[in-house]
Amino acid sequence: MADPILYRRRLIPDECVLLKDDTVLHRDDQIIVTGWHSLKPRKDLHHGCSCYYLSEGIKVSRFYREDDSLLYWYCDIVDYDYDEAADTYVVTDLLADVIVYPDGFVKVVDLDELVTARHAGILSENMLDVALLRLDHLLKIIYSGHFSRLQKPTEQYY
Repeated sequence: MADPILYRRRLIPDECVLLKDDTVLHRDDQIIVTGWHSLKPRKDLHHGCSCYYLSEGIKVSRFYREDDSLLYWYCDIVDYDYDEAADTYVVTDLLADVIVYPDGFVKVVDLDELVTARHAGILSENMLDVALLRLDHLLKIIYSGHFSRLQKPTEQYY
């Protein structure tokens, strides 16, 4: 299977970025695993590895410091549009995120952006429902002790 073209679409701020420097490390009909370097230089985040769970609407990323030490796991709630003819995915960030630290501490972030986007008409009621149901699904996986299932596809990289 050839490497797909990947775009990251954000709702706040409104942008769609070609992930031209991401390296596709694995692809099948359920997941896409990529390796990448930070798009915008930061002191803490240098590079990472992401797994797109296509049927679950979750992207799980390992964030690394420059010295290859794990910063944390960053989980995005996403939706995607796929153009089969162009083999192109546009992955839309649905705003709600979960950070899982190496010590197991879990932090849910950016829920206020869901409200902002809904009130601004950027996020439909249906997509708000989708985002919240996917967030609930992810948190149930984490709290039931099964987060390792989502971590596993990226473990062989870096």
